[in-house]
Amino acid sequence: MNLENLTQHINTKPDLEFGTIFSRSIELFKKVWLQGFIILLLTFVVILPFYIVLYIPMFALGITDPVALQHGELPPMAAIALAILMPVFSIGVTTFALALNASFLKICKEKDLEDFTSDDYFYYFKEGRLGKVFILALYTFGLSILGVLACGVGVFYVMVPISLIPAFLAFSNHLSPLEMVKASFTLGNKNWLVIFGVVIISAFVAQLGFILCCVGVLFTAMLGKVPVYYMYKDGVGFGEVKEISNH
Repeated sequence: MNLENLTQHINTKPDLEFGTIFSRSIELFKKVWLQGFIILLLTFVVILPFYIVLYIPMFALGITDPVALQHGELPPMAAIALAILMPVFSIGVTTFALALNASFLKICKEKDLEDFTSDDYFYYFKEGRLGKVFILALYTFGLSILGVLACGVGVFYVMVPISLIPAFLAFSNHLSPLEMVKASFTLGNKNWLVIFGVVIISAFVAQLGFILCCVGVLFTAMLGKVPVYYMYKDGVGFGEVKEISNH
C-alpha cells in the first residue's frame, strides 16, 4: 500500500479508544514483560559507547588541565567539542532505540497473535535495515528540535507522531522513512488527544516500578511502549492493509 492509500485507509478507521487500548496493553504486558526487560537492558548496552564518546572531552580536559574544571566553566575548545558531539550522540542513541523499540513491537504482535516464533531482538540491525532506521532517527531528531524551537509547546504536539514512528517502522516497513513520518502524523493528528493521554498515563504507570526499591522500574518501564502496538493495530490494522495492498 502506498502512502496515499494508507492515509485514506487511516482516515476511514474508527477513532481510537483510550480505555480499550490501555486495558489491552496491561494484559499484553503480562506476556511480554520479560522481553521488555531484555530490550531495556540491550538499550543500555548499545547506547553506552555513545555516552563514553560524549564525555571524552571532559575526561581529556580533566587529565590535561584539572584546574579548569574547578572553575565550573568549560574552555572554548571543550565547549565546541561537546556542541559537535551532542547531535551525534542524540542521533546515535535515537537510531538504536528506534531499532530496539520496533523489534519489541514486533514481539508484541507475535505474543498478541500467539505466533510462537523466536524473539528476534536485533531484527533491525540485520540485512541493511539499520540504514532506514538511521534516516528515521534524523527525522525524529529534526522534529524534536523544531518542537523545542516552537517555544517548547511544539514538543507536546510532535511527541504524539514521534511515539508512533517505531510502529510504522515495525509494521509498514515497505514505506520510505519520510512516508513513515507522514503516516505517523496522519494517525497522530486524527487521534492526538487519545494518544497523548495514553502515552502520558502509561508512562506514569510504568514508573511505578520505583516503588519496588527502584529496581522494579527496570521490569515495568517498557509498559509505556506497549500501547503503541494497539494504536497501530486499531488505527491502521494488519489484515486490512494486506488486502488493500493486493488490489
